[in-house]
Amino acid sequence: MIHILSETNSVANQFLFELRNKDIQNDRARFRHNLKRLGWVMAYEVSKKLHYEQKDLITPLASMHMPVIALDPVIITILRAATPFMEGFLDIFHHSEVGFVGAYRKKGTEEVEISADYYALPDVINRDVIVVDPMLATGKSMVKVVKQLCENGLPTHLHLACAVAAPEGIDYVTDQLDDFPATIWAGAVDLYLNDKSYIVPGLGDAGDLCYGPKN
Repeated sequence: MIHILSETNSVANQFLFELRNKDIQNDRARFRHNLKRLGWVMAYEVSKKLHYEQKDLITPLASMHMPVIALDPVIITILRAATPFMEGFLDIFHHSEVGFVGAYRKKGTEEVEISADYYALPDVINRDVIVVDPMLATGKSMVKVVKQLCENGLPTHLHLACAVAAPEGIDYVTDQLDDFPATIWAGAVDLYLNDKSYIVPGLGDAGDLCYGPKN
C-alpha cells in the first residue's frame, strides 16, 4: 500500500515546492526546516494508522475518557539526510525510541550497490515502526535496512516514509518486501530515475543540501 501526500492539496505541497526550488535550496537552514516540517505533516498522517486505547482523565470541570496512541512508534533514520526529516517525526511522537543506520551508495561500481555498516537499533518486534529516508530512489537502501531491522522478528507494521520517491524504487520495495507488513508514505512520486539513479525531477542530493557537499 502507498499513500502519496501530494495527491491531495495540503500545506505539504508548499514544503515540497520549497524543497525542490533551486533558489530556495541555497539556504541550508531553510531546507532542513522544510524537511522537518514535511516530517510533521507526514507523522500526522501516519498517526491515523496507529493503535489507540481509551484513557481516563480529569479536566477542570469533569471526568472523561478519550483515545490516545497506545505506544509511540519506533523511528529508524537512515543517515545523513534523514536527520531533519526524522526530527519532524520525533516532534510529533516525542516518546518514541529512535534507531540509526549508516547507509550509502558505494563509489566506483557500475550498478548501484549499498553499504550499510552501522546499526544502532532498538527492539522492533511487535512494534509500529517508521523508517525515515527522504529519497526513495532505487529502493535498495530501504530494503537492506528493513531486512536487517527485521532479522530477529517482525514489527507489527512498517511505515516507510520518504519525501520524494521514484516509481522504480517503489516497485523494487514492493517486490522485495512483499511478505512484510509495510506501507510506503511519499510526499510525492516523481517521473523516473536517470542513468545515475537520481530521481527526476527530484530535488538534488538531500544530504548535500542539508549539510554541504561531501569530499
